[in-house]
Amino acid sequence: MHSSATLAALPGRSTARSVPWIAALAVDVLLVLLFAGLGRSTHSLDATGLLVTAWPFLTGLLLGWVVWRVHRDPVAVWPRGVALWLTTVAAGMGLRLLSGEGAAPSFVLVTLAVLAAFLLGPRALVLLLRAVRSRGPA
Repeated sequence: MHSSATLAALPGRSTARSVPWIAALAVDVLLVLLFAGLGRSTHSLDATGLLVTAWPFLTGLLLGWVVWRVHRDPVAVWPRGVALWLTTVAAGMGLRLLSGEGAAPSFVLVTLAVLAAFLLGPRALVLLLRAVRSRGPA
């Protein structure tokens, strides 16, 4: 019989203090949609336009989740979070180019910066909060 400590150490298991992978994926999807919405805010902000802008990056995000097995440690910044971020940007830009959309250098730089903040920032925050909690009261 496994102790709860042993079960918590097994890959893919979550503990009461861990973030369920489905919640982390939902946050990632919402943040990619927010990224697309912010980009569309200078144009008409309608559902169709939002999805046209977002689909390449959502596809890249889902590809990254699968390839890098992000579900195993959904709040890791390194290496999974960084790999997820770079995969999301690279696949998103590639799909934009394949579909005839532009990818100006300034857009690529803004995309790298915003998606770094959106995909890595929340992960870093969760890890920081865990570290503060584990120290307990001062």
